[in-house]
Amino acid sequence: MNRSFVVLTAAYIGFTLVVSSQRSHSAQSNSSPTINGAKVSAVKTNANAKITNTAAQSQPHRLAVQVNVNDPATMNLALNNVSNAARYYSELGQKVEIEVVAFGPGLHMLRDDTSPVKSRIKSMSESMPELTFSACGNTRENMTKIEAKEVPLISQAKVTKSGVVRLMELQEGGWTYLRP
Repeated sequence: MNRSFVVLTAAYIGFTLVVSSQRSHSAQSNSSPTINGAKVSAVKTNANAKITNTAAQSQPHRLAVQVNVNDPATMNLALNNVSNAARYYSELGQKVEIEVVAFGPGLHMLRDDTSPVKSRIKSMSESMPELTFSACGNTRENMTKIEAKEVPLISQAKVTKSGVVRLMELQEGGWTYLRP
């Protein structure tokens, strides 16, 4: 009989904690439940509370941004997203790594002769050492063949064999993917 009493008491405490938690989420009650006159406190959660997991903060956040269209508005949107993410984590005192990967028509973003955002990339790169730009080598080779001349890239761009493969590798490595 003592064993049954313990099991029922444990079940009642668990049920009471669940009900109490649901009440605290819906703000219907602020009082703690009692069992045989003893108060039982439930853990209250706040959806707006900041997560303070030190392990998560010691690892940098990682963002991979795809640009595959030759559109100045899209390129600027990508750079706005990069700037906003970097500023957000900087204000929290957390590290962030960001890589913009350009391929296909989006390679114009990183071309020295056609980039509509060349000066903005230069400025951002100077103030954001955690920011890198990857240019698709396959796209560059194809543009070179079509134009019958070497396609010049801005100094901030590093060439990767394949932009698509680079994005896959970043995502497989746990990076967050963004396509503006």
